[in-house]
Amino acid sequence: MIEITLLREDDRQVWQPLAVGYNAFYERVLPDADYDRAWRRLLGADVLHGLAARLDGRVIGIAHYFFHPSIWFDDVCYLADLFVDEAMRGQGAARLLIEAVAGAAQAHGCPRYYWLTQQHNVRARGLYDKVARFAGFIRYDYPMNPT
Repeated sequence: MIEITLLREDDRQVWQPLAVGYNAFYERVLPDADYDRAWRRLLGADVLHGLAARLDGRVIGIAHYFFHPSIWFDDVCYLADLFVDEAMRGQGAARLLIEAVAGAAQAHGCPRYYWLTQQHNVRARGLYDKVARFAGFIRYDYPMNPT
């Protein structure tokens, strides 16, 4: 049975390969210093929050989320990262992580809980289409550091 818990101090060694896998999917290679900073911030749990999906005590998936103000609502919840070990996919860990973040958003009083993914992320979108509603938005990123 899969259990969802907060990330724990002793999860660092199993968290990082999953975080690296998440970033690799989005074609990002980050230095170790970025993972160190992210880990400290996640464990602080004052702004950023991290969950682990555990199968028989072993971390097989992660979710990172945060609450932020909205112009029209009180705080809303953003699921920033969701990743499950490729060998463990299809067992329900991603859905349980999504639902656990939904519970945190409800407990926080959020009127909205949302996330983004790439259009070509077909496998994940299959799940997302079952648990959420595609709102039709298209994202643009302004280049802050032009080369």
